[in-house]
This record gives sequence, structure tokens and C-alpha cells, in this order.
Amino acid sequence: MAPSVNGMSTLTATETPGAGAPATLPSDGPHGARPVAGPAPATYRPRLVTRALLLRFASAIGSAISSVFAKAAGAGEGAAGLATSALTFAAVAGELVTPRLVTRYGHRKVLAAGLVLLGAPALLLAVSASTAVIVTVCVVRGLGFGVTCVAGGALTASIIPAERRGEGLALLGVVIGVPSMVALPAGLWLAAHIGYAPVFAAGAVSALAALAAVPGLPGREPAARQEPHGRRGYAGRRGCATRLGSVGRRGPASRRRSAVAAKRRAPGADGVVAGMRTPELARPCVIFSATTMAAGIIVTFLPLAATRATAGVVALALLIQPAASTLTRWLAGRHGDRHGSARLIIPGVVVSAGGILMLALTTEPAAVIGGAVVFGAGFGVAQNATLSVMYARVPESGYGTVTALWNLAYDAGMGLGAAGFGVVAAQTGYPVSFVLTSALMLAALAPALRDRRAGRATRSPGR
Repeated sequence: MAPSVNGMSTLTATETPGAGAPATLPSDGPHGARPVAGPAPATYRPRLVTRALLLRFASAIGSAISSVFAKAAGAGEGAAGLATSALTFAAVAGELVTPRLVTRYGHRKVLAAGLVLLGAPALLLAVSASTAVIVTVCVVRGLGFGVTCVAGGALTASIIPAERRGEGLALLGVVIGVPSMVALPAGLWLAAHIGYAPVFAAGAVSALAALAAVPGLPGREPAARQEPHGRRGYAGRRGCATRLGSVGRRGPASRRRSAVAAKRRAPGADGVVAGMRTPELARPCVIFSATTMAAGIIVTFLPLAATRATAGVVALALLIQPAASTLTRWLAGRHGDRHGSARLIIPGVVVSAGGILMLALTTEPAAVIGGAVVFGAGFGVAQNATLSVMYARVPESGYGTVTALWNLAYDAGMGLGAAGFGVVAAQTGYPVSFVLTSALMLAALAPALRDRRAGRATRSPGR
């Protein structure tokens, strides 16, 4: 979970192989031309783990652990529903406004503010359990969570070399996921044996301690990877197309005209709403929402649906699913960096839908475990591929908008999936509902295929 920026300008087209020679596009940044994102050549692999990325990992771990500790402590039965709603809506509000905040104040200040909002209010829960305090704290912490997700995620994308973006994003998922898996049972144990106060205090301290890493992070204009002279313009072994067509065999004047035309049609600076209206960004969001919808269903309803399976089988399935996602997200990142991430989206959706279809056999423990593994594998691929493709379609100034849109797609899919599945399952039963969910996920192939055709269309004029 994660992400910020200085405004959206030139959109680049789908990250697909097949164009010709290396190319660059104009940039509003201080370093002049920026490389068009694309698969990295085998002969040049820029360094991935840098001091800036390690500091970013430290801040991400602090915010993630803080969130998990608070989840483990809970809010009490009476206020649980209200607190969850307050936290969710506040997080969405934070995600919507963060790109504009980063444009105005820069990455570091906004990320630091988000960590304070996420951590400090948790201390109040250690001294008061009133509903008013709980809801107020959840609102403030929800805003902080949304801000840290968007500002931190966009900053991460700015730090990672474009040639290794997929692998870098997957590495961040591993760095955040492993401590979170430890923090959740630890928080539950502390709450049961010592009390809630230490858990809330630990959540506050973990977020506030992450502030120590913020001063070392890039600010408003991240000092992106300074690539060796002569390599900054490398677009990948097979090149990449601009939004208006292939630049591989087009002259400088033609590239400039294409960039200016695309700039005029692109969303305005830091505009989330404008990003939603941009097909190159909206299509991956819709596709990703279809898979997150199923993720929300599994977490919420698998324990209820697999009644004939033992509690241990369900617990194992819920543990294996995110583990499989983490592994395939990393594998998809490495593959996408070398061959292009766009081609992984359709397989990710198909595999995810197949896993959900397997879960329709809720009476079979093997199907429950297998379905969780298969869905997790497809979900990890879809996570990495959609986010990598979206980042590849904007300049660095659009990373905040992309991160906000991707996180909104994640939240919307999880919430709508759980709510809709519950209504349908009450009428049809769980097995049929899983089958219908799988079919609905396959409907996301329509925008995926359209996205692929759009990518091919942008390459054809330059051939």
C-alpha cells in the first residue's frame, strides 16, 4: 500500500514492445528529456536498491505496522462498524486530495504530515474508549493513511529506475508485507494478554518513528536515478511508443509535435478526476478493481462459505493467498521490466478468475486451498502489471495521480465486492455466487482487450 507529484502533463502510450530505436520525450522536470518507460535492455540494469529507496522502505514499514497494530486492537464491538466506515471514507478523502497537496508542498512535507496524522491520534485511544473519541481518531488516522499511501507510493515510483519499476514495486510489497504479517498476530496477542493500550502505543510509535527517515528522502523534485551519460534516453531494447504513435522511426520534429499534442489532451496538473477520464489510466483501474473485488470476497466470506472445511484449512487458505500474491507480484515485476507489463494483465485476470471458480467447490478442502493459491497468483500479477503500466503512461509529475487512482480502485473493488457478494449469496448460496463472481471478473477482459488494441494502434503509424 502505498503513494505524489508536480502535475500531470504528457501521457505516454501503453508499455508495449515493437517500436524502433530509443527515444525521449520532453519533460517539465529540471533534468530535461526523460526516458520513455519501457523494458530494460539486458546490457544495462540500473541499480535498484539505493539509499533513498532504503529510507522509503523504513517509512513504509512504519506506516504499515501502525495500521496493522490499530486493526489488531480493534475499536470495540459497539463502535466497530462506525469506526470502520469513518476510517474508510476518510482514507478515500485523503487519497483524493493528496496529489494536489504534493504539488504544492512536495513529497517530504506531505508524507511527514501523513505519518503524524496516522500515528499521533492512536495515543488517544490508550486513554479513552468513548465512541466519539474512537470515531474522531479513525477519521484523522484514515486521512493519514490515505495521505501516506499516495504520497509515499508516488515517491517510491520516483525513486525506482523506470527500467526496474516492476521489480522495485514488488520489492516494496515484500518489505511491507512481511512485517505486517508479524505485526498482526503480535498485536492480537498483546491485546489479549496485556491490554489494548500497549498496542495503540506501539502503533503510534511505529508511525512517528518513521519520521526519522523522511528528511533523507527526495523532496519536491526527486533526484531520480542519474543514469550514465548516453543512457538517459534509452527506451528499452525494443523501444516504446508515445500516445500518438510510434517514435522509433520518427524524427525530432515529429516527436515534438506528438508530445505537444498529447500534452494538450492530457489531464491537468494533479487532477484525479481528469485521470479518471483518461482511457489509458481508467482501463487498468477497472481491470484491477475486478480482481480486488474478489480479494475482498475471499477475506470476508471464505470462512463462512467453507463450512465443511476445518478451521485450519480456511486459515491456511487465507495465509497462502497473500503469500502467493507477494511471490507472483515479484515475478511479474521482473518479467515486466524485461518484456513489458501490459501483456501480463490479461493472464492475471484469467488466472484470478480461475481461482475464484475453484472456490465454488467449498466442500472440498483441496479446492479451497488450490483456489486460494491460484487466485493469489493471478492477483499478484494483476497488481504489479496494472500499476506498472499506469506509471509508464505518465511522466514523473503524474505519479501522484496514478497512485491515487490505483488505491481508489483497490478500495472500491474490495468494498463493492464484499457488499455485492453478500446480497447475491443470500439469494443463490455461496457456490453459485463464486461462479457468478468468476464470470464477472472475466468481463474485465473487455477493457483489457481494448487496451491492448489501443496500444497496437499507437504503434502502427510509425512502422
